[in-house]
Amino acid sequence: MGITRRVEIPPGVDVTLEESVLTVSGPKGTLTRSMRFPQIDVTLEDGELVVSTTSDKKRFLAMSGTLEALAKSMIQGVAEGYEYRMKVVYSHFPIQLKLQGNRLEINNFLGEKQPRIAKILEGVTVKLGNDEVVLTGIDREKVGNTAANIEHATRITKRDPRVFQDGIYITERA
Repeated sequence: MGITRRVEIPPGVDVTLEESVLTVSGPKGTLTRSMRFPQIDVTLEDGELVVSTTSDKKRFLAMSGTLEALAKSMIQGVAEGYEYRMKVVYSHFPIQLKLQGNRLEINNFLGEKQPRIAKILEGVTVKLGNDEVVLTGIDREKVGNTAANIEHATRITKRDPRVFQDGIYITERA
């Protein structure tokens, strides 16, 4: 009955579990997340994080896998971090990028006068290259959402996407 999933904790990473709040610390930083879900138990045993459920219902089996994946990505994030590389693509109008605090300003996109704005989430570092944007951080979700914000800001409407392929696109995830 049910399922038990184990997440190995590598050396150099410290994991604590208070009530249902998981805190993972490593050389790159610290991440905290609530792991509360009904009928799913999250415990620390012998240097492993154990996610278990006694139910055979699809909903609980799926959520136990989700909690396992979240814990793995938190551990990998504090140990190694995440990096997304994005390519700036344009054909007629050169796109200019400016960092202003927690937002990326995209100027001259398709010759538009108004700049387009992409929100940069807290904990994500942005490096602007010639025709490249590099996003780094320890929280996979925040780095991915920032990349999505940038892609979404350069979305093309009212034009043929086969002809106008300008934009900023994710090329590599690491």
